[in-house]
Amino acid sequence: MTKSRIKEKMEVIGADGVHIGTVDRITAGRIRLTKNDGGEGRHKGHHHYIDLGLVADIEGQMVRLSAVAATAVTFEEEKSGEPT
Repeated sequence: MTKSRIKEKMEVIGADGVHIGTVDRITAGRIRLTKNDGGEGRHKGHHHYIDLGLVADIEGQMVRLSAVAATAVTFEEEKSGEPT
């Protein structure tokens, strides 16, 4: 199962290899990214989440998503499940 292979501090990348974030932990079927990967403005300094359904593969210490980075970040969610 993919979920059990995802570990803290793994890099999350898009299908194009572009950095999206770093795994903080898995919670409620989602990857919680570290606060450092929170973005800018009102998105800065808090966790964002990515649904495990977007995970395409685990490659060494990287979690590769099925979407390119520019698209994958549009699927990021707030803790509440609302879009960012």
